[in-house]
Amino acid sequence: MEVLESAPVGTIVGAVSAMDPDNNRSPVRYSVDRHTDMDRVFNVYPGNGSVYLQKTLDRETLPWHNISIRAEEFNNLNQISRVPVSIKVLDVNDNPPIFATFYETFVCENAKAGQRIQMISATDPDEPIGGQRFSFRLAPEASVKANFTVRDNNDNTAMILTLRSGYSRLHRSRYLIPVVIADGGSPMLSSTNTLTVRVCSCDRDGNMKLCNAEAQALTAGLSTGALVAILLCVCILLMLVVLFAALRRQRKKEPLIISKEDVRDNVVSYNDEGGGEEDTQAFDIGTLRNPEALEDNKLRRDIMPDALFPPLPRRPPLSAVAGAAPGALRDNADVRDFIAQRLAENDSDPTAPPYDSLATYAYEGSGSVAHSLSSLESAASDGDHDYNYLSDWGPRFKKLADMYGTEDSDKDS
Repeated sequence: MEVLESAPVGTIVGAVSAMDPDNNRSPVRYSVDRHTDMDRVFNVYPGNGSVYLQKTLDRETLPWHNISIRAEEFNNLNQISRVPVSIKVLDVNDNPPIFATFYETFVCENAKAGQRIQMISATDPDEPIGGQRFSFRLAPEASVKANFTVRDNNDNTAMILTLRSGYSRLHRSRYLIPVVIADGGSPMLSSTNTLTVRVCSCDRDGNMKLCNAEAQALTAGLSTGALVAILLCVCILLMLVVLFAALRRQRKKEPLIISKEDVRDNVVSYNDEGGGEEDTQAFDIGTLRNPEALEDNKLRRDIMPDALFPPLPRRPPLSAVAGAAPGALRDNADVRDFIAQRLAENDSDPTAPPYDSLATYAYEGSGSVAHSLSSLESAASDGDHDYNYLSDWGPRFKKLADMYGTEDSDKDS
């Protein structure tokens, strides 16, 4: 069977036929053996054996297809026969021609007009019955101010010729020549192929010496050795920069604490506590760490030390002043002096706690019948006092009267 490669899907390629030789003449069913047509390009109608196309064809990829078609009886599926079918794909001109190979073309700077610089040919995967017939011409857009031309040799080849004399690689290092190639098929197909022409320095015989970038470098006065030396210097410079950057990254950073004596305690200094007081200066953090570790020689704050604060001389009673009771002014003066001394001590004490504190200093007995019960600043001893009046205060002071009254009775005895 034969089929054009341009045939659409569903085209009938041909038909096969089979019959049952037995007397009952059982009907036959047809199918394609898929082991011989893995791509499922063809299929067959089960009832009449017509082979048709399921996929498009490409002769340039596979010009022949060999398949096998089975015929089996409807009434007895074990009765099967096979027939090989060869299908030839007929060529259709569906590929345009292209250059037969890749051309490395150059033109000498001292080339003359009409000089041939390249011979070209074409190829086409199609195979027309009468053979290929290619034609060559310069593309219309390159015909204006053309530097080269194309001459067809009428034998499926063509020549590239120069149209002027003298080419300068400094002015232009290469030229692009678009060549249109057409085949003789039906319908005729054509394609535009670009030929690259380099401008080179040649000797008198037309042999190429130097081209393009290398030739330009020589014209500028740089030799190959100079270019190599420049590239080598650049590489060395880049290596030094990379090495310097790596060394800087590996350099260790200086520690934040350089001195071993730099002990950083978490102490926050408040300079304006207590309404402008600067009571946190020169604060010893050891007090907070161990409040019980106090110096043994620190003075007590609940009594007046005799060594630092000697008793003041007694003032004469001023009973006439504002009707004050005897001894009231003296006691008030003592309390004021005591508070003033304690205030001065707290202001100058560097070990004072870092917080505001309130100390209340007073004396008992002001306006009381019992007067003062404290022995502080008292010049008289306990033996100089008469406590017999305690028994007159009633049962609530009986214990106190027994303690002091008994002592007095013992002294009397």
